[in-house]
Amino acid sequence: MSLRHALLGLLADRPQTGYDLNKRFEESLSRYAWHASHSHIYPELKRMTVDGLVEVVDEGTRGSKTYGITESGTAALREWMFIPKDGPVRSEAVLRLFLLSALEAEDARTLIDQVIAHAETESAELREAVQRIEAASQPGDKPPFARFAAEFGLRFQQLQRDWAQWAIDQLDESAMPTDDRGPSSD
Repeated sequence: MSLRHALLGLLADRPQTGYDLNKRFEESLSRYAWHASHSHIYPELKRMTVDGLVEVVDEGTRGSKTYGITESGTAALREWMFIPKDGPVRSEAVLRLFLLSALEAEDARTLIDQVIAHAETESAELREAVQRIEAASQPGDKPPFARFAAEFGLRFQQLQRDWAQWAIDQLDESAMPTDDRGPSSD
């Protein structure tokens, strides 16, 4: 993914200023999908304007510009949305899980307990976001796509919590004396 596509997607929703876009990154995207700062957003908006993907649709006081997506920008976003994801996936959290064997069992459990705590905290925040989205939705509005993303996040956090609980159970089982594990399945 690129910053360009994230900006196009946000602008497809409605025209916005660079300030508005930065705020949307800070409020939701930076935490769950993609980080971008003010110093990245504004230069990319300028490049996108030169490339004909966005245009200035309004100018406010003190030089603020409101950007809107162009037909070319909409086409570029749509094309990108349908391209299969190729290339390496990078997740520091998953890398840590691959390296659990480098820790003693007690430390591994501590790390996995942190996964559970984090998933529970994130789930609570996402449930609140879902409630806000649903409260703001009016009959006849287009589908609340933010709700789709929040539901994905909620289910992803539940999956992580379920996996972590399974991993804790596995650690507990492997720590049991052989006689306490029950009959052999040989």
